[in-house]
Amino acid sequence: MRPGKSRVKSTMARQPERTVQTPSGDLLVRIALSFLGLPYEGATLDGGGAEKLVVRFDAFDCTTFVETVLAAALNITAGGTGASGLAAHLKRIRYRGGKISGYASRLHYFRDWLADNEKKKILKDVSRLLGGRPQRKKINFMSSRPDLYPRLKSKTARDKIRQTEQMLSGKTFYTIDKKDFSAACDKIENGDIIAFVSGEQGLDVAHTGFAVRKGKRLRLLHASSKEGAVVISQKTLGAYLKSSADFTGIHVARIWRPSATICE
Repeated sequence: MRPGKSRVKSTMARQPERTVQTPSGDLLVRIALSFLGLPYEGATLDGGGAEKLVVRFDAFDCTTFVETVLAAALNITAGGTGASGLAAHLKRIRYRGGKISGYASRLHYFRDWLADNEKKKILKDVSRLLGGRPQRKKINFMSSRPDLYPRLKSKTARDKIRQTEQMLSGKTFYTIDKKDFSAACDKIENGDIIAFVSGEQGLDVAHTGFAVRKGKRLRLLHASSKEGAVVISQKTLGAYLKSSADFTGIHVARIWRPSATICE
């Protein structure tokens, strides 16, 4: 053993341990509620030119609403107060590996978004724990409808999107089916991210938002295209799920909670 090595060890041993701090579901809901009434706006990220980070607080679609709330919660928990810190978290959430490298680096499909954010230890897919069943589905919605996505005029972007779709098509994801929702309902927590699985060919998820517990009732806090704003659903989450023939079930994601401790 080298001289001084034992002193380093003893010094480290005296360092206090702390638990890695992560946002709570309650914090996510409090932040999400601060956006109530703001307008819904689709395609907020699909302007012309090169891919760049877009940060907006004046209007949302369902996905940018969830991303912005999550980024704000991470920023607050990390002790940040400024827009630059929030933007850094938003970039990490929205792009594969947290890096912007063209249009295809954005996590367009929810299942891809969820898997990548699970790798980054931001979220945990708890669908299986809540009774979800394994499911595979061929994903090709974007590549089969390039006219809906102006950036897919680029062959490079189309090829990369197809690669992502092929990867997702080969993966198994756990889905809580409509008929199983009642059994899972009591296990869903305030602030869980709810993604509604689509029955449409080639598409994984049709809508997303936050679960909100109001007394014993579970509702959805989301940016609604139908209502044109950020709202809390009048229907319970179960009734909302059943109200659309396009929804076949849900995925449930929860803020990542570390069990390990680190030294300061």
